[in-house]
Amino acid sequence: MPEFSTTRRVGHAAGDMFDLVADVEKYPQFVPLCRALTLRKRMPGADGTEVIVADMTVAYKVFHETFKSRVTIDRPKLGILVEYLEGPFSKMENRWEFHPAGERACDVKFFISYEFKSRTLAMLMGAMFEAAFRRFADAFEQRANAVYGRKTV
Repeated sequence: MPEFSTTRRVGHAAGDMFDLVADVEKYPQFVPLCRALTLRKRMPGADGTEVIVADMTVAYKVFHETFKSRVTIDRPKLGILVEYLEGPFSKMENRWEFHPAGERACDVKFFISYEFKSRTLAMLMGAMFEAAFRRFADAFEQRANAVYGRKTV
C-alpha cells in the first residue's frame, strides 16, 4: 500500500496551522488536485472532538474522482484524522499532527496511506497522487503565509 509522510517546521503557531487544516471547506481554493468539497454532516464527537463527513472531488486533466471521508478534528490534541468511507479507494487514511516549537513555530506532521480499488486506476493516477502529496506541505504553508502573514522559523 503506498504511503507518504513528512514533517515540516513552519513559522506559524500550532493552533493556527491546526485551524487552517481543519477548515476543510476552503480546500478547493488551495489544495493540489482538490476541485470541490461538499460537507454532508458536522457533529460533535467524543472528548471535545468534532466529526465531519465530506465528499471531496479530486481532478487531474480528464480524471475526476469523488470520495467520501470522515474527518475527526481533535482540537485538544491538535490532531486531525481522515478516514475513507467510499469512492475509488479500497483503503485510505491520513493524519495530521501539530507540535508547538516555540511561540511562533510548529512542526506539522502529515501521513497518508492509500490503495485504489482498481489496478488500472492505480496505474493511471498513482504517480500523480504521489506528486500531489509531496506538494501538500507547500500548499498549506503558502496558505498559512497568505492568511496569517509570512513568518520565518
